[in-house]
Amino acid sequence: MATTKWTLDPTHSELQFKVKHLMITTVTGSLKSFSAELSSEGDEFENAEISFKGDIDSIDTGNTDRDNHLKSGDFFDAEKFAHIEFKSNSVEKDGSDYIVKGDLTIKGETKPVKLTAEFGGIATDPWGNTKAGFTLSGKINRSEFGLTWNAALETGGVMVSEEVRILGELQFVKSV
Repeated sequence: MATTKWTLDPTHSELQFKVKHLMITTVTGSLKSFSAELSSEGDEFENAEISFKGDIDSIDTGNTDRDNHLKSGDFFDAEKFAHIEFKSNSVEKDGSDYIVKGDLTIKGETKPVKLTAEFGGIATDPWGNTKAGFTLSGKINRSEFGLTWNAALETGGVMVSEEVRILGELQFVKSV
């Protein structure tokens, strides 16, 4: 079977991260600028190859001061490390989902991660483009990637949790 190339449709995709703040509420942010490609055998995504690149300067949490702090040396250090990158090592089918394992690089640190991709299906849009949709989810420990800034709270605990949840709605278009 021939290899099929799929490219992210950025106008129909979003990538978010969620982290606990003061250990009582969750703050949501997103990357507004990112790209991804995958190669599959036909329309079957098991054993697909996936690559992703996200622009740190596009971080948006709805608060300019917080966004600037996240882009600073305390967190992502966007001047030195402009991108987050991911490259898959394996994609295995698990029921209707796919388990995606690969290497995530943040702030120059590369670590293995495991993500779940719920397959939404394949559809043809009104212009004849074949699209595939996935809902992505996973968790990482931010300190493993050098994102170690924090502040202790008087009441115990810390200002920002170590665990970061990753959520994505990703639509890919089949290359012709």
